[in-house]
Amino acid sequence: MPKEDIDFRTFPSALNFLSLPYLPTLLLGSLKSPFLSRNGLRGLMPGARKACLDSTPCPCRKRPRGRGVEVTGRLFDVVHYESVGLFHAQAKDVTNLAVTWHGNAYESIHSDIIKEFLRTPEEQQKQKEVIDLLTFPYAWNLLSFSTDPPPRILKIALFVKKWPHRSRAGGLERHALTLHLALAKRGHELHIFTASPPNSSFPSYPFPNLVFHLSKPTSGGYLEQAVVWNQFQTQNLTGRPFDVVHTESVGLLHTRAKNVPNLAVTWHGIAYETIHSDIIQELLRTPEAQQASTMTERTAKVVEEVKFFPRYSHHVATSDHAGDVLKRIYMIPEERVHIILNGVDEEIFRPEPSQGNDFKQRLGISKSRSLVLGMAGRLVKDKGHPLIFEALKQIFMENKEFQQSVTVLVAGDGPWGARYKELGSHILVLGPLEQAQLAKFYNAIDIFVNPTLRAQGLDHTLLEAMLTGKPVMATRVASITGSVIVGPEVGYTFSPSVDSLKTTLYRVWNDGRVVLEKKGKAARQRGMQLFTATKMAAAYERLFLCISKEEYCKHQNSR
Repeated sequence: MPKEDIDFRTFPSALNFLSLPYLPTLLLGSLKSPFLSRNGLRGLMPGARKACLDSTPCPCRKRPRGRGVEVTGRLFDVVHYESVGLFHAQAKDVTNLAVTWHGNAYESIHSDIIKEFLRTPEEQQKQKEVIDLLTFPYAWNLLSFSTDPPPRILKIALFVKKWPHRSRAGGLERHALTLHLALAKRGHELHIFTASPPNSSFPSYPFPNLVFHLSKPTSGGYLEQAVVWNQFQTQNLTGRPFDVVHTESVGLLHTRAKNVPNLAVTWHGIAYETIHSDIIQELLRTPEAQQASTMTERTAKVVEEVKFFPRYSHHVATSDHAGDVLKRIYMIPEERVHIILNGVDEEIFRPEPSQGNDFKQRLGISKSRSLVLGMAGRLVKDKGHPLIFEALKQIFMENKEFQQSVTVLVAGDGPWGARYKELGSHILVLGPLEQAQLAKFYNAIDIFVNPTLRAQGLDHTLLEAMLTGKPVMATRVASITGSVIVGPEVGYTFSPSVDSLKTTLYRVWNDGRVVLEKKGKAARQRGMQLFTATKMAAAYERLFLCISKEEYCKHQNSR
């Protein structure tokens, strides 16, 4: 039988089967730290494999040999490392290299299967983490709740002082609308106790399980407590009693709420948070403006809240910071404080570039514009519009290139709408927009700016912009930096001063669209994880189930 020439590189079996001569000793070396040299040698590899790697005619040597490190006059003939003794970052440039693998991740899968098969039922149970929801210290939006039909249909009462009317709804009203429509879609029986609108018809919805009980508001715009309480008592005695009662802020006052054990209140702002707002307003006050008396009044308001807040059974904070304040400052037991971040409709607010382009085209915005900034909401003082007005005014005066290349879109109504027109044609004031138009507005901008001076609550506009895939820029207040803009990857924050705002606007301008688009993708990813209406409604549904029956207060998370 003729001798067979074997190509060591393609030999399919163990080289141990071959009878190989011990070839002349090659230069050997050893490095304790592989990263010290690009061509390290570890261990000993006798025989034909070395010869193959070092031999010019061998098929293994089609690429030029690595430069190597000179040792006693010669380059290393071969480099060998055991598993990841030399990391791939260095090894990729070494052509005369061999690695011996003593195990790989794919092989360990079989080991995992065997271990799983041999685990006792007790060990399997320990593998799953059981969370006590009542003491869970973080936002419930982080948890994954089932999307299956609810285990039981709840009868829910809601107290909210005003139901949203078209585009003029505030954050509290929009929260009430988004949340309770989602719960109605889930099949729960909802009874809404709210004020009748003064000069318009009340909206209707295609849900027979969504019932409104209207009453005339007080002169201050609040619910007439005696009237709504009687309405509630009547419905509580009709059919079956309410499983849970929900009030948006002080829709139901503490004087009534103290007698309702199955109640949860959602706070959209508390007095302690507004102290920060008061400080900002005072720092921004012009010399000729009168000093506000709220600075001294606010402390008394905090003390008052600390006294009556415990009368509500359960508290929902809409930001991580508010949850911390309720536990530390207001001294409410942790099992009665729950963080559920605001959410917005992900079906409405989503990336639609073509709609954004159409929106800009209808407004006559030239493609040569390098940047489109957007603002939305109430155009009033405490939303920071005097601050950004002054910042833009100064930038336009000192930098004509910025002025010529940037367009600012302002959606909303309020006294500062007229003032913005003073800054020229580069600022377009659009007035209040319905949700569908607002979604197109977000798609048309490159970044959303929220200069709010209000430290309380969690602004819906930031969440809407993030879900639309836009980076956000906002004032550096605790509710925003603690829950929304938690890092530079999703946007920018600034101190509530003209200089800080100008610096940040220039940074955004210099970063340009490529950087902003990258941040926008990260912002949407975070938004979809935390700020969707679906996530918010699932968290509230589970809280309401927990309040109605203790067995739903345990949540099992698979690791």
